Amino acid sequence: MNHALVFRSVMEYKLWSQYRAQADQSSPKRPNITPSQFQSWLCDLGLIMNIMMTFHKKYELGRLLGQGTFAKVYHARNLITGQHVAMKVIDKEKIMRVGLIDQIKREISVMSMVRHPNIVELYEVMASKNKIYFAMEFVKGGELFAKVSKGKLKEDLARKYFQQLIGAVDFCHSRGVYHRDLKPENLLLDENGDLKVSDFGLSALWESRKTDGLLHTMCGTPAYVAPEVINKKGYDGAKADIWSCGVILFVLLAGFLPFQDRNLIEMYRKISKAEFKYPAWFPPETRKLLSRILNPNPRTRISISKIMECHWFRKNYSPLSLPLPQASPEDDDDVEAAFIEDEDDESSNNNNNSIPTKVSCFNAFDIISLSSGFDLSPLFEKEKCPRQQARFTTTKEASLIVSKLEEIAQADSKFKVVKKNGGRVKLQGSKSGRKGQLGIDAEIFEVTSSFRIVEVKKTAGDTFEYMEFRDHDLKPSLKDIVWEWQQETSHDHEQQEES
Repeated sequence: MNHALVFRSVMEYKLWSQYRAQADQSSPKRPNITPSQFQSWLCDLGLIMNIMMTFHKKYELGRLLGQGTFAKVYHARNLITGQHVAMKVIDKEKIMRVGLIDQIKREISVMSMVRHPNIVELYEVMASKNKIYFAMEFVKGGELFAKVSKGKLKEDLARKYFQQLIGAVDFCHSRGVYHRDLKPENLLLDENGDLKVSDFGLSALWESRKTDGLLHTMCGTPAYVAPEVINKKGYDGAKADIWSCGVILFVLLAGFLPFQDRNLIEMYRKISKAEFKYPAWFPPETRKLLSRILNPNPRTRISISKIMECHWFRKNYSPLSLPLPQASPEDDDDVEAAFIEDEDDESSNNNNNSIPTKVSCFNAFDIISLSSGFDLSPLFEKEKCPRQQARFTTTKEASLIVSKLEEIAQADSKFKVVKKNGGRVKLQGSKSGRKGQLGIDAEIFEVTSSFRIVEVKKTAGDTFEYMEFRDHDLKPSLKDIVWEWQQETSHDHEQQEES
């Protein structure tokens, strides 16, 4: 028996009975419940029941924290761990109707890439037929905006928040992520008074750039947006974020915006020329730094690395020793899974660590496409960083291949297995390298019942570190199961990431 549906039917009957009882009263008093109110109650009840059916085994929902056009955010508690989370509930039908699917997918991908002490963490994504659920870090202290709206902050406190903001933004940029909507309303404070960057709904990835190497979507909040974004001629996402950080620093120290005008066009004119005045209490060192950040020319605007070298910034600055991030719950398959309709309307948890015995199969066209002569990807992917990959053939069983990869990962504790699913093994480096932790995917494809192709590719980290591991650790360790390595045609270099 579906107890949730029974409960809903009883509640609907009680509400309807209450409505009819009041409507049928002969007293001159008007009914307290109107038909529209009754329908509204049923809609709310439907949402509550949907959430109950989704989370009754894992999450207990509490009060409503906030809501927007397409989503509501609730306080929730993990019944297994007791952890408090913020549960973002997105109406799948609404976002599909207005074409925001790609934006939600990008937000999931981005939040799984940027795990940092000063960034709100996404724990997991779940989905039902009608809803998408983000279980996120619950930040108790509220928005930084609420704090600064009461007036300017003391210099040391403003510097602390700015240091944490710059550290978080620098981390995002190193992962090829540009926030594009940095403002005090999107900066939260935890119970320890530390800053947390939130709301990556307007973020962009490095791969989103056009052929000119720039981003072109005009987005963000007018008072915090960079001049080059307003001019609609393309912009560097990193430089635009730096400008927004400068506006935030000004607001923290002054208590008001550097660029403000009732006339939006006039405000844009001031932003384009960086036309603003410093309050009298701003010391010369602060003015010098802000003048380099709020430089209307993005080519000569100061970089994050140079900001971190400034004397004002380095005062009482303790660079974070970043902890190893937890296994990321989302990859491309998981993002897509959030939009797959479940006929039973039950939630699908993306943290599935089991290995199905069935693996992907190659057909004749797949095999032909492996030939370098038939590889047409360079015609379409010239602007993207090449994904390093290698393939080998084997006659061994899939279970033996997976066991061998796990054995290699655990040798010298260089890697840990973060996910195994459908013939795919995801490895994550135990230590952070030049460009973060090395991430490697190995996927098994079945050609015949006794012949398989295994594709190994880098998904994160430094290319040269990957190549060294591939050539000196992976290949020698796999020699017992490899029949032959396919001739590699991938580049042996990678474009440098923007800071």
